[in-house]
Amino acid sequence: MYVMYYYCISRYTIIMKKNNLHQMKPQDIVVLAKLISLNDPAYTQIDLALSLEMSQSEISSSLSRSTYSGLLINNGKEINRKLFFDFIKYGLAVSFPQHPGPIVRGTVTAHSAPPLDLEFISDEKYVWPYAKGQSRGQSIAPLYPTVPQAVILDTDLHELLALFDAVRVGRAREKNRALAILEQRLC
Repeated sequence: MYVMYYYCISRYTIIMKKNNLHQMKPQDIVVLAKLISLNDPAYTQIDLALSLEMSQSEISSSLSRSTYSGLLINNGKEINRKLFFDFIKYGLAVSFPQHPGPIVRGTVTAHSAPPLDLEFISDEKYVWPYAKGQSRGQSIAPLYPTVPQAVILDTDLHELLALFDAVRVGRAREKNRALAILEQRLC
């Protein structure tokens, strides 16, 4: 009886792992945003891994999941921008929800970061927790833990991820403005 129970659990675990192979993860959004900011179809996985401070295996898995889902086309060399925009618009806040947390030091995001910071003046700032950050505000968990370090040298990536966070946590006006900017940039 015990052996049979263990066999059923192990088989269930194997099936679950096999089924989870192609499920999107938050880092997939970060990798796709980096590909958009690079705007270079001749990228290498090593360059992506170094710039995002991820392992090469994470990059490879992310690209595989994005290809499987149809977000990457032409053998993973081109982003299906319209589908990606639709995912950001309709699925991001539902798939990877976030609510503001405690006040911490960090890197600004959402309406507190460019390009929305000039349009929405607010006393409350949203930040990705980062010890070397220049601002204090309510914490927003980034889509991947290394995002605050990765955006230091890439302002385009920072803007894209901040717009994604505005869609995830912003109010209606902020979300709508972020989506309008994203539609211009992605489509």
